[in-house]
Amino acid sequence: MILVLAGTSDARELAILIQQAGYPLLTTVVTDNAAKSMEGAGVPVQVGRLTAEDIQALIAEKGVRAVVDASHPFAEEASKNAMAGAKAAEVPYIRYERESLSAPGSEKLIMVDDYVQAAELAADKRGVIMLTTGSKTLKTFTDRLLGLPETTLVARMLPRIDNMQKCEELGLEQKNIVAMQGPFSKELNKALYDHYGVTLMITKESGKVGAFDEKVEAALEMGIETIVIGRPQIDYGTKFSDYENVLSQLKRVKGGNESWIFVPTSNQ
Repeated sequence: MILVLAGTSDARELAILIQQAGYPLLTTVVTDNAAKSMEGAGVPVQVGRLTAEDIQALIAEKGVRAVVDASHPFAEEASKNAMAGAKAAEVPYIRYERESLSAPGSEKLIMVDDYVQAAELAADKRGVIMLTTGSKTLKTFTDRLLGLPETTLVARMLPRIDNMQKCEELGLEQKNIVAMQGPFSKELNKALYDHYGVTLMITKESGKVGAFDEKVEAALEMGIETIVIGRPQIDYGTKFSDYENVLSQLKRVKGGNESWIFVPTSNQ
């Protein structure tokens, strides 16, 4: 059996390909909505966040031969837990990560390393700030930006009850919440920026599937300053950004050739 950490649309596609290649598999996701997507494709799934110990136990219980980590590029904790769990269970770990896109060159675009840097920079710039980085790190921005003079924080996130509850707890006004599920076209991004009078947009470099380019291009074309948070720098070891190489590595596991288990390699 192959254990696949999933949740994104491209992770779903990869899981389907693995199953179609004849491998029994189990996918894990963190939301019921992602689970429904997997179930709709006929892919076995379980819901819930997993610690390294949980993953190690699951590997032993299910007889897992390899772990394929296709979690979101910014799901740093999930990836670290997957690596640790696979290593403890002595099974191969394969990282699939959607290809990184280079940010278009512009004096209006600023790259930063993390959320804290983004929040500090936004606090210096102020204005109408649209946050498109999700709910998980929302507190980093509300703590720094809410209540600042001449500053309005608008947060765009998935339309989930827990997200709305978090917004209320953190003091984000209802009128400044955009609860929508993407992907968003460039035209829709522009319409949202225009509607709120956005002067600064904050996003993260999540790749083509994450509609990174549409958000950024729309903002830059409108002359809106844009802060882009770079991906976490993690040494994954065996890492690919295409499905074919993941399947090739799984064939080596099936054939009993597992000498590559923890050898750092990269093909992006």
